[in-house]
Amino acid sequence: MKIYTKTGDKGQTSLYDNTRVDKDSIRVESYGTIDELTSILGVARSYIKDQEIRDIIYDVQRQLFDVAGELATKNREKFPEKIKEEHINQLEKIIDVYVGKMDSVNQFIIPGSNIESAYLHVARTVCRRAERRILTLSRQEEVSPILIKYVNRLSDLIYALGRFLETDLAYVKFEKPSK
Repeated sequence: MKIYTKTGDKGQTSLYDNTRVDKDSIRVESYGTIDELTSILGVARSYIKDQEIRDIIYDVQRQLFDVAGELATKNREKFPEKIKEEHINQLEKIIDVYVGKMDSVNQFIIPGSNIESAYLHVARTVCRRAERRILTLSRQEEVSPILIKYVNRLSDLIYALGRFLETDLAYVKFEKPSK
């Protein structure tokens, strides 16, 4: 089986529902950034030693296929595996568990005291970019508000896991400018 179809050689691609769109459309940018997030989470997972966190990330990666599929379908009725409120609730429970295991931090941290946390913080920034792309898409076409909420909450989860895995916190201190 060949992996190239040549159907995209002129700058268009097919969505899940076979609609043709430009490869640089905001819809493609949205699900493409989710694909990027899935990949960087895979890199992070490959470095993480904690099996519970590895399992959480794997489950998130699986859910991100549904996020991408939903974004890659103009006719939402044609994609069956939609993100639901229960997915958001699951993320919130995990966030609460990991935040509960940490000392509270009222300052910004400098991410990356180890490779595990560093990759999770990169993933968090990709997740935030995906959220911005999806919001732009939602101003032009219908996007599930639950999907938007899920991606927002997912960045919180990734932050919580990355912060939990930090081994040596370095804080950013802001000085008030003198007058």
